[in-house]
Amino acid sequence: MTLPPNIGRAVDLSSLGKPAPQVPSELAGITVTAQNLTTDFLDYSATKPAIILCWSPRSAESIATLEILGELESENNGTWRLGNVNIDEQPQVAQALQTKSVPYAVAFVSAQLVPLFEQAYAKEQIALVINKVLELSAQQGVGAPPAEVIEPEEEEALSALETGDFATAQAAYKKLLARKPNDSFAKLGLAQTELFIRTQGLNLDTTKSAAQGDPLNLLAAMACADMEIINGDVQPAFDRLLHCVRNCSDEDKKRAKDHLLALFALVDPADARLIKARSDLANALF
Repeated sequence: MTLPPNIGRAVDLSSLGKPAPQVPSELAGITVTAQNLTTDFLDYSATKPAIILCWSPRSAESIATLEILGELESENNGTWRLGNVNIDEQPQVAQALQTKSVPYAVAFVSAQLVPLFEQAYAKEQIALVINKVLELSAQQGVGAPPAEVIEPEEEEALSALETGDFATAQAAYKKLLARKPNDSFAKLGLAQTELFIRTQGLNLDTTKSAAQGDPLNLLAAMACADMEIINGDVQPAFDRLLHCVRNCSDEDKKRAKDHLLALFALVDPADARLIKARSDLANALF
């Protein structure tokens, strides 16, 4: 790689704090210089992604980010290479990488530079960025996609579900959601587990008979809808609760709506029956 000419702006070090933080005796990654940038990173990126972090010994945040990247590189077992650029010692490389502030991370995929982030983030967020790099690289035929990672709480929940221990699975999914509130798999797992808990010991025929005998008996309707979802009868389950939303008193109307929304979470968002039921629910409420 030929380094670009001086682009007429110095690296902005305004974010660097004082006093100077402690720099680890052993830094994560390969030290990047003008001499090895091509051979160790651009050429390497033809087979696997290379990620470079620009840092400064005067920035505690950049040092911490480099340590996080070092941990992730070890955890990812050689699926990508980490390099580090001390911008105070390698200003030419810093400018070649278009560094404005630190920490600043870039990736090379097939010798193409991809800016990643230019501020400090938590390890979990940086891991998501790395996974996205691995996904996009694999799509271009460079390296392998990220290995599927199972959260410890999810592993606990799945093990509990295998033995029918729904209470333990429910608690595990709730722990995971407390730590990662937006985890879609945990939300789905919890919804499925709670459905199993609600339907334990129920008999489909008996439950359906009670619901059909009194369609506005909300408890019977909810139990029957649960059993119908378990058995794949999506449309009857939705219709049963929509009938309660349309015809029950205000308090029961809300309970029927909430239960219906919980069942919606168990059905493929692209399912035509779900799309229609959502529209029917909106019309029933407004």
